[in-house]
Amino acid sequence: MKSAAHRANTGNLSRRRGLPQAGLAILTLLLVAGCTSAGNGGSAPSSDSPPTTSSAPAPSATDDSRLSWGPDARHYDDAAAAVAEMTTAEQAGQVIVGFYAGTDPAGQQQAIRDLHLAGSIIMGDNVPLAADGTVDADAIAAVTAGLTEAVADNGRTWPAVISVDQEGGQVARLGPPVTAWPTPMTYGAAGAPALLETAMTAMNSELAGLGFTMNHAPSIDVTTGAGDPTIGARAYSDDPGLVGELGTAAVTGMLKAGVLPSVKHFPGHGSVPVDSHLELPVQSGSLEDLQARDWAPFKAAADSGVPVMMMGHIAVEALDPGVPSSVSAPNYEALRGLGFDGVIVTDALNMAAVEQLYPAGQSAPRALAAGADLLLMPTDSYAAHAAIVAAVDDGNLADERLVEAATRVVTLMLWQAELSADAEPAEPGTQTEASAAASAAAITVLTGQCKGDLLNGTASVVGGTEADVQRFTEAAEAAGVAVGPGGTTVSLVGAGGNGAAPAEIAVALDAPWWLESVDAPVEVAAYGNTPGAFAAVVAVLSGTAPAPGRLPVEAAGYDAGTGC
Repeated sequence: MKSAAHRANTGNLSRRRGLPQAGLAILTLLLVAGCTSAGNGGSAPSSDSPPTTSSAPAPSATDDSRLSWGPDARHYDDAAAAVAEMTTAEQAGQVIVGFYAGTDPAGQQQAIRDLHLAGSIIMGDNVPLAADGTVDADAIAAVTAGLTEAVADNGRTWPAVISVDQEGGQVARLGPPVTAWPTPMTYGAAGAPALLETAMTAMNSELAGLGFTMNHAPSIDVTTGAGDPTIGARAYSDDPGLVGELGTAAVTGMLKAGVLPSVKHFPGHGSVPVDSHLELPVQSGSLEDLQARDWAPFKAAADSGVPVMMMGHIAVEALDPGVPSSVSAPNYEALRGLGFDGVIVTDALNMAAVEQLYPAGQSAPRALAAGADLLLMPTDSYAAHAAIVAAVDDGNLADERLVEAATRVVTLMLWQAELSADAEPAEPGTQTEASAAASAAAITVLTGQCKGDLLNGTASVVGGTEADVQRFTEAAEAAGVAVGPGGTTVSLVGAGGNGAAPAEIAVALDAPWWLESVDAPVEVAAYGNTPGAFAAVVAVLSGTAPAPGRLPVEAAGYDAGTGC
C-alpha cells in the first residue's frame, strides 16, 4: 500500500549529488581515460583539442575470427579495402544517414547518389498511408527498396542503412497493420530476458520484411522516475543491473531477425530533467554516480558484444561542461573506456540540443573528430557533407579519423548482409500473439485483491483517449464483460489521456507513476495500450488470468518489486 514516506521518496527520485570538487573530477576523469583501450595514452582531450583518431585498434584480420562487436575480421578486411579506394567525398557520405520530409523519397534518393550517403532514416511523416489511415505496407516496402537501390547505384555491394525508431509503446513510427507492441517497461515488469529476446525477434522480423536494416532500439537508459521527461516507460527499469540484462537480450533478439540494434542513449538520458529534442540537458552527477547507474547497462552491453551504440546530446559536467556529448571527445572516450569497439552513431543531429549550438552542418565534422562513426539526421545532408570534406581539407578533421569511421560503418553493413540472409522476415501484423504474450506476463496489481472477478461482469470506462476507450471496450466485450453506464468504474490513466478520474479501478497504460494522480481501491500497471495489453488487463480484472508482473521501478508510492 502507499505511504507518505513512499510518496516523499518518489518526489526525490530525480535528485542526485552535485559535482565533486574540480580536482576530484579531473582525477577521476584521468582514471577513466586511463582504462580505455590502447591508443588513448591515458589522456582526455576537450572538444576543442586537435583532431584525434579513436582508440579502437584495427584487427589483425588474418582469419575469420569474430571481432568484439560482432562482425568477422574478414568483414573488416573487405571494408578497409573498399574504403581505401574511396575519395574523401565518398568517405564523407558513407558516415551520414540522412532524412527527408514527406512521403516522396525522390529527393532523398538523389541525395544518396550525389553524396554517397550510407542511407536514410524513415520518420513518421515519411510513412505512406492507405485510404483508411493505416500504413500502406506495400508502399513503405517500395520506399525502402528505392533508397536501397540508390545506395547500390554508387557501386556499393553492401546494404544501405535503412533505419527507423520502433521501440514499442509511444516510440513507434510504423502503426497498423504493423504489430503494435507495449512499452519496453513491460519486460522489466515481466522480468524475463527470454521473453524479451523472443519479442524483439518478432518485432524486428516485421521490420526486416519491410526492408529495414537498423532499428534505433533498445533504450538502455536507467529512468529515475517521474522527474525523467524523456525516457519514462521507454526504460526497462530503474535497476541498472536489470536494464543491462534485458538490453543484452533485446539485442540478441534483434540480431536474430537480421536487424541491427542501436543501443541508446549514452551517457544516459534517464537521469536528466530536460528533453534533448528541445534543449541541451545537463548531467550534474559525479562520475561515480554515472558509473554505478547510467553507464552500468552500457558496460554490460559492451561486454556482451553489441555492434552499435548511440551517443546522445547531454552535457556531462564531470567530463566536458557545456558541450553536448555527441561532439565531445571525453564522452566518446568514456564509452570506448567501457570496452566498446563497435560503431557509435550520434542521436539525431537536427535536435535542438546540438543544432542550436552548431547549425548549418557544423556539428558533423565536430562529432567525427570527437569520435563518432555514423552521423544521424544532420539538418542538411549537403551542408554536413560539405563541412566534413572541408574539415579534412583544412586539417580540422584527421583523414585517418574519417577513414576509421567509414571502415567501421562498411564493416557493420557487410556483416548485416549475412545476418539478413540467415533470418526469416515476417509479414506486417503476424506477430500479435507475441505482443499479447509480453503484456500478459507483465500486468501488475499494486493494490487490491490479486485473484477473483473485480468487474462483476460490467465496466464503465473513464479517462483515456478515444482509442484507449475503444480498445478497452473491444477487449472487455470479447471477454464477455458488458461496458456501459453503471458498471464497475475503470479509470484509464497515462500520457495523452483526459486526466485521471475517480474510479473503483485505476489502470496505468504506460509509466506507472501516472497512478500518482489517482486514488483508487484497485491500482494496476499495464505498461501499454495495445490490443494485447487491454486483453491482458481485462483477463486479470475479470479473474480469468493471474497478474504475474512486478513493478520494475519505484513509482507512485510503491516500491520496486510490488505485485502479486
